[in-house]
Amino acid sequence: MTLVQLEYIVAVDTYRSFVTAADKCFVTQPTLSMQVQKLEELLSVKIFDRSKQPVTPTEIGAQVIAQARIILQESGKVKELISSQQQDVLGELRIGVIPTVAPYVLPEVISAMLEKYPELKLMIWEYTTEDIIHHLKTGILDCGILATPLTDSNIIEMPLYYENFVSYISKNSKLYKKKAVDAEDLNDENIWLLNEGHCMRNQVLNICRSTKNNRLQGLEYNTGSVETLVRMVDLNGGATLLPELAIAELNAKQTSKIRYFKSPEPVREISLVTHKNFIKKRMLNALKEEILEIIPKAMKQRKKKDVIGI
Repeated sequence: MTLVQLEYIVAVDTYRSFVTAADKCFVTQPTLSMQVQKLEELLSVKIFDRSKQPVTPTEIGAQVIAQARIILQESGKVKELISSQQQDVLGELRIGVIPTVAPYVLPEVISAMLEKYPELKLMIWEYTTEDIIHHLKTGILDCGILATPLTDSNIIEMPLYYENFVSYISKNSKLYKKKAVDAEDLNDENIWLLNEGHCMRNQVLNICRSTKNNRLQGLEYNTGSVETLVRMVDLNGGATLLPELAIAELNAKQTSKIRYFKSPEPVREISLVTHKNFIKKRMLNALKEEILEIIPKAMKQRKKKDVIGI
């Protein structure tokens, strides 16, 4: 049994395709298939059910693949241990970030890191919280940037900042004349929400427990975009909740529709998270420093803020 064979079965499981897995592993498909077959013969089990499309692991195959991920993760620590002792920040860092954070934080952070650390390779994906946690546990991602707390003993959380939720209210709403709002004020509003699977949707529902949802007569709209929520309020009325960093993307007319909440203000805790066995500490610290560099000072304090659960 070789590490290469284990890499191949993990790739096939990840992409559910021998062709795609071979492409990602930079080998030909026959080469990859032959190595997978050799491993199956060695173990005297069928790891994949090739009769199904997309290809799926057998029951025992799923267990073998899970163990292969652990072996590969542990073997990778040898290089990471050496790298962690070096002064330079170099290597590959695979980051998962939720879509309601990515556009407001990452552009500046990416530019700064690539300029400071030319030997660092950043690989970034936008995923939901559930997908990020899954990929951390399977070793596909090194770290994630998302809303916490998660209450998962396998995940280490490093809080970065506390971002206010702000209400974005149509000019046609009676709330438009208010200088500040509280959750009860939103009871009679149509609230535009992100679709299911986004942690911010859950947080908004936790704030607005008794509000109506975004179903206008004859319409059910599902979106994963904060920008789309803004447009829906602009064109169809109602209200939505936005993360405070999104305000910078609004024009003057739109900014006039922002209303802050009364104290204690509802906030989301945004953290840098890793699996408990993560070892690329130098790269992680560099990422953390660059994020904190662009975050307003007021957001780094939790005092007098109500952290909303996910």
